[in-house]
Amino acid sequence: MNYTLSPEDISTLVLLGSFLIMILLRFPIAYAVGLSTVFCLISQGQALVTFPQQMVKGIWSFSLMAVPFFITMGVLMGTGGISEKLIALAGSLVGWMRGGLAMVNIVASYFFGGISGSASADTASLGSILIPMMVKEGYDSDFSTAVTITSSCEGLLVPPSHNMVIYATTAGGVSVGALFMAGYIPGALLALSLMIGSYIISVRRKYPKGDPFSFAVFIKQFLESFWALAAILIVVVGVVGGVFTATESAAIAVVYSLLVSVFVYRGITWRGVWKALDTCVETLAIVLILIATSAAFGYCLTMLHVPAKAANLIKSISDNPIAIALMLNAILLVLGCIMDMAPIILISTPILLPVAQSIGISTVQFGIMVILNCGIGLLTPPVGSVLFIGSAIAKLPMEKVVKATLPFYLCMLVTLLLITFVPQISMWLPAVFGYSM
Repeated sequence: MNYTLSPEDISTLVLLGSFLIMILLRFPIAYAVGLSTVFCLISQGQALVTFPQQMVKGIWSFSLMAVPFFITMGVLMGTGGISEKLIALAGSLVGWMRGGLAMVNIVASYFFGGISGSASADTASLGSILIPMMVKEGYDSDFSTAVTITSSCEGLLVPPSHNMVIYATTAGGVSVGALFMAGYIPGALLALSLMIGSYIISVRRKYPKGDPFSFAVFIKQFLESFWALAAILIVVVGVVGGVFTATESAAIAVVYSLLVSVFVYRGITWRGVWKALDTCVETLAIVLILIATSAAFGYCLTMLHVPAKAANLIKSISDNPIAIALMLNAILLVLGCIMDMAPIILISTPILLPVAQSIGISTVQFGIMVILNCGIGLLTPPVGSVLFIGSAIAKLPMEKVVKATLPFYLCMLVTLLLITFVPQISMWLPAVFGYSM
């Protein structure tokens, strides 16, 4: 039977085909997204002025203003002497266990993630301290690196995460507060699964224990870390309590972070502040150009009815909700191997979210699934940025780090499956705070 491609099918092939080719040729992701959009518009005979119009429309959002503030807050707190305080706090809490420093690494990442919201910042900041410390105490360097990079993904789930804001905007205005609340228990579950994996390996390799638990030491470290942890309260309590919008709370948190870093912990000078702001501008430029070009790309996807076609294709393979949920995760994991986190969120959400909703997965739960899938992608070659950072800090070949990370991949996949098939893990806390799903 002969099948003739319609003009819409041809434009879809142009859009997705050119994008895939440019990704394989290692084009910068923003160029790949933008150029494939332009090629699609040309094939559709549309005016190219549509491209910049859709780019501007994509970033013309009040909620997106929270992104630069969260990035700035994370950079200021990350360079302001916060890391050492959080490591000490985690050490006083779990350092007594077998493989104590591995446990400290995981718990410190949970705390630090609530400040930076960035797996890369977590790995660079905590890893530069903890990897050498663990090696000095007798831990294998590849194990130390594997623990550091996998635990850094907790910060993607623990609010305030700017990736949650990006997802909320892309998904059509889902509540940022609901996403913030939804991330706490999955982040804790991920930390617990990594701790179990670390403990098993530590027992087998006879890694050392830390000092016995002391309540007095814990209280002391908690009080010293209070000013850092209070930044999280400003954002989360302000948003959830309805006192601030996400953007307003992020702006207040930036001012607070600046004051704490410069005047309380004194871990950064005013000259360092300007350097940190320079880093923020570089990061923000990358994020915003991706959001802008991805908005134009999404316009083409919608115009060509790609989300509906993708849903029909997936359902033609199987109509079993379990199989469809597994396919959604598999697609996101594969994308994570070839793309960075923000582009995956921006491009895949309009396509896959309708499929997820058709099998009863809520917008909030799917957001947590997307973020964890993307976090795993940050640890997988060939474009896993966190994997590269960890390898560089430890001065180890990437292949050796990947081999040591295999047991932790398993821990993360188990967590992902639990989040996928047990909705209450993500949805219970938002429901407690009165968010309607």
